[in-house]
This record gives sequence, structure tokens and C-alpha cells, in this order.
Amino acid sequence: MSSPIRIILTPEQEIILSETRESENFPQRTRDRAHMERMNAQGWNVPKIAQIFKCHEHTVRATLKRWQTGGIAGLSEMKGRGAKPKWQNSDLEYLSDCLENEPRTYNCKQLAHKLKQERGVDLSSDRLSRV
Repeated sequence: MSSPIRIILTPEQEIILSETRESENFPQRTRDRAHMERMNAQGWNVPKIAQIFKCHEHTVRATLKRWQTGGIAGLSEMKGRGAKPKWQNSDLEYLSDCLENEPRTYNCKQLAHKLKQERGVDLSSDRLSRV
């Protein structure tokens, strides 16, 4: 069983977390993390916080440890999350030049094939039309 984690907040940190929790300018996940921190500082234990937020206890513990190591910056999402783009702006400029300078017309499927064949960038025709 894990040892209990207890956060102790200064009055300034309490104000910052309270404002973060109530602000609409932050993502919901960040606001929830701020609320978890405040609840723990007020004496709530990890299992009870996890039950209230309908998440796993590991999630609450990770949030509290992020606060201990990173402070207010630990509430935000870390960089590097999510899929990275497979294309560069230069690839789109290349396709734009092809459309302007070549006498033929292309549909999205043909453009995706051309991009893969000539630049080695694998984008589906659906994704290319959205980009």
C-alpha cells in the first residue's frame, strides 16, 4: 500500500489554485488538478479524491507528485503529448505550387499519392483535405 501524500499550501498558493479552479481560461484537466491539490491540502485522502473525480488513485497521486516537483507549472500539460504532424509547411507549399503551375487538375487522393511518391510524406486523402 502506498504511503499517504499530504500537500501543504501557503496562503498565496491557495489563492492561485482557487483562481485556477474557477477560471474558464484553463483546460478542464488543469482546473481539476488544481481542485485535487486544494482538497488534499484540506485533509482529503487520495482514495476519496479519486472517488469524487471518478479517476484512478494513481492519477491523483501523480497529480500530487507533479505539484511537489513542479509547483504551479506541474498543473499544466507537459509538452510532447499527442501525435506529431507527418508533414511540414514546405510539403503544403509544394502541393500548392503543383496546383498552380501544372496544367492538370488533382483531387485529394491524387495529391496524397503525389506527396507520398515525390516527398515521402504519407497522408491520407481525407487528412490532406482537412489540412
